[in-house]
Order: sequence, then C-alpha cells, then structure tokens
Amino acid sequence: MEYYGSQINKLIEELSRLPGIGAKSAQRLAFHIIGMPREQVESLSSAIISAKTNVRYCSCCYTLTDEELCPICSNPSRNHKVIMVVENTRDMAAYEKTQKYDGVYHVLHGAISPMLGIGPNDIKLKELMKRLEGDVEEVIIATNSSLEGETTAMYISKLVKPTGIKVSRIASGVPVGGDLENIDEITLLRALEGRTLL
Repeated sequence: MEYYGSQINKLIEELSRLPGIGAKSAQRLAFHIIGMPREQVESLSSAIISAKTNVRYCSCCYTLTDEELCPICSNPSRNHKVIMVVENTRDMAAYEKTQKYDGVYHVLHGAISPMLGIGPNDIKLKELMKRLEGDVEEVIIATNSSLEGETTAMYISKLVKPTGIKVSRIASGVPVGGDLENIDEITLLRALEGRTLL
C-alpha cells in the first residue's frame, strides 16, 4: 500500500539502495531532503553528480581522488620508499587519522577470495608490483585480519620477498576495552606475536 506519492516513494527507494540505509533511515532522509531549502538540495545533488563525474583512481596508489595524483602521493614530505598496502580507501583514511604514518599507500580495491571468485588479477596487485620496480625499501601489508585479508597478505608476501624488499605485516590484537575471553584465538595469537617491549 502506498502512503505517499510516487515521487516520495521513488526517493525513499533510491536512498534505501545505499549501503547501511534501511527502509526507516531512507524514509527519514527523504523527508529531511524534501524539507531542505531548494539551494541546499541543488548543492547536494550537484556534489553527488560532480563526485561521480570527476573522482577517479590516483595514477600511483589507486586511491580515489579528483586529481591525477592524490594529495598523499603528490606530497614530497612523505616517505615514498615505504608503501602500506590496504584493501580500500576507507582503510587508508583510518591510518591517516592516526597521523603517525608518513609513508605512502597502495589501495588494492579488494582482497583475494576464491569463494567469491576474486583472484589476484581482480585487485590492484600488478600495479603494486610495477611500483616496486622503483626505489622502495619496505612494503607494509595492512590487509584485514579476515580469511581473505590473510590470504591476500600471504600472496603479496610471496610476490615481494624475492625482490629483496623488506615485507612486514601489521600486528593485530586485542581492542581497547575488550575482554580476552571473548576474543578469537587468531587475534590473541597475533596480539602475542606483535607484542612490543614496555
């Protein structure tokens, strides 16, 4: 049964297709947008269309950007000899928020997953190997601690080690405030292996 006109229903339907937006959130957003001043709605729609039109992969690290090179790759004060490999742009942003890493990144846009039919050729591995032909001292593998992330990390390690470039893996461990009894064995083992001196 339709409660609203077709225009409102269409807006709710389109919003509910966004990740993490359920029917109630889509409805709330739709009514918020309808209640916004026309200029704000036009600004929002213009920003969406502009981003879709102009955002592309950085020609070096493959993160999303609207320039040929992203701000990190074009920054001469970054250490371009250390490359952190991440699964997606959101992971890169998470590390940038720490403000403790001064190297550069390589964004894979996925992880190897035979179950989902995603192989090494379906992510940006060839592009990573091409970058390693330059002056690179270390590759830090920062894929997720999932089965797919671990598979991808092992695959990258096997590719990179023969080049003589140092390969390291981020330590993963116990989240702050987490109870040890509720944490899986792999996470506990990685926390132990990645321990540091106090």
